[in-house]
Amino acid sequence: MEPPKGFWASLWSFVCFLPYFLGLLLLGHFKGVLFCPLTCLIMTIGNSAIILGLWAAHCIWTYYCVVRSKQLGPLLKIVVCICVLPVLLITWPVVGIVASVVGGAAYGFFSPIFATFEAVVEGKEDKFFHCFIDGTWSTILKTIDFVKDVRDVCFNSYFSVMDDLRQEGPPNGNYYEIRLLYLPGAVIAAVFGIIVDMPVVSFVAICKGPYMLFKGWNRLFHDLIGREGPFLETICVPLAGLAILLWPLAVVGAVLASVLASVFLGAFAGVVAYQESSFLSGLRYIVAALSNYDEYSNDILDMQEGSCFPRPQYRKKDKLLQTPSDSNSPPRNKPQRAPSRTISLKDNIAELKPLELLDGLFKECHHSGETLLSQGLITREDIEEAKSGKRSKVISIGLPAYCLLQALLRSAKSNSKGILISDDTELTTSNRPKEKFFEWFLNPLLVLKEQIKSKNFTASEEDYFCKLVLLYGDPKRVKNSTIGPAPDSDLKLGELDGLARRIQGITKYIIRFPSYKRRFDDLVRTLSVELAKKHEASSIIRSKSAFARIISLKSFKVKKTDGSDQESERVIDL
Repeated sequence: MEPPKGFWASLWSFVCFLPYFLGLLLLGHFKGVLFCPLTCLIMTIGNSAIILGLWAAHCIWTYYCVVRSKQLGPLLKIVVCICVLPVLLITWPVVGIVASVVGGAAYGFFSPIFATFEAVVEGKEDKFFHCFIDGTWSTILKTIDFVKDVRDVCFNSYFSVMDDLRQEGPPNGNYYEIRLLYLPGAVIAAVFGIIVDMPVVSFVAICKGPYMLFKGWNRLFHDLIGREGPFLETICVPLAGLAILLWPLAVVGAVLASVLASVFLGAFAGVVAYQESSFLSGLRYIVAALSNYDEYSNDILDMQEGSCFPRPQYRKKDKLLQTPSDSNSPPRNKPQRAPSRTISLKDNIAELKPLELLDGLFKECHHSGETLLSQGLITREDIEEAKSGKRSKVISIGLPAYCLLQALLRSAKSNSKGILISDDTELTTSNRPKEKFFEWFLNPLLVLKEQIKSKNFTASEEDYFCKLVLLYGDPKRVKNSTIGPAPDSDLKLGELDGLARRIQGITKYIIRFPSYKRRFDDLVRTLSVELAKKHEASSIIRSKSAFARIISLKSFKVKKTDGSDQESERVIDL
């Protein structure tokens, strides 16, 4: 849908659109008010019961894993157990319950509103019916899924992370420890950072607040009248309309967030001083942080680039990376940016969502699982073990690792810059989800893809590699000859073993994603049904073949029709 051109056309489009928008907004608000208390109640009761019920176990197990950890030094363990863990363990129930109350109420109110506007997008049938139905029962089901995800995080992801902390050895053979010599300077630098950065950042934020208010209103009203920007997409209209009404609150919230962030921004000077083993580096960071905030806020508001604050170098390693020509050359003037226009979402680079990636992974797991099930590489014992909650390594880790390897091999063969999730979806550093969680495994997977590409595996080596990744958690089955002949070279065999171990390690981080466990249970149920159908079909075939053999070997005596008493045998072949 293209926006109208010309003032009168834009005005007439706005007049026609306004009643339509208000009707959908009122209907969405009615459904939101109706379902908000129910979703809030479900999420609050469910999450609170899980958090409070497991709080004692979490406290005991956290202290136990920290004390037994091989990655932390003795002094660091004492500081963590006395100063850090009590704060985290006490604030966790408070933050979790408050977030459940606020999140349940917000989701129950806004989800029906957005679903109401999604019901009238192009391509949907029976829009009038979906305007009333969408966002009702689906909101309740999604709220229950949120509670299940919290349960899976508290029951599975938490204990998996703590087990890694307890069992894994120190990196590079050196455990983490506190250097007491640099602690006083770090504390003093942190105090100075808060004293200096907090008032200066607050002053800058307050001064730029009015500019942010009027600039935002100007852009939003312009897009509203011209049906451009967020008002061009139907799903974004409620959010954009509320943004006009609540924009002053958004500006106040941004100023308050800057004031609150200035405390942590200044306190980070202590971290810099400790990391760089230099009190002067912490002082330099205090000044550089002001410049970074000023320039960042200018970029957000489309103001003139640069900052009036100096930016001293506070990292030694960054200074070493600079070449002499770079350090001696005068600063160049940056080109002035043209004010960016808000454009349609269809014109932007499609950013992949976390749930889209999980959906793609589980579709691949379902397809590969059926194939491996028919080949006998996944057995009934694997599925029964996964259904019983015993964490079958072949299915819970091996199967998704196998699917990730298939994507890496597919990407390496096609010379893709990223990772081909499917034939029409490529995951790259530009369209990946912005959550920090995805940075932990995307970059290692890209490195693995390049390593696999450089190995130039043969067809037999690739087949052995895939089966090795699948069955890596079961050493007895890895030694079985059914996975294919191993490479003759010990070097090649060691390379494949190292790559398989790395892929399985990355997969362990992926399966800690909150909604993974719920989707994994659905996958196991589907594979169990497929196995039951396969077993039933094979049983019927065996029964028919056995019955046919019995009938074919049976002899029947038939009397002659001439009335004589002599009998003859005739085999009736069925």
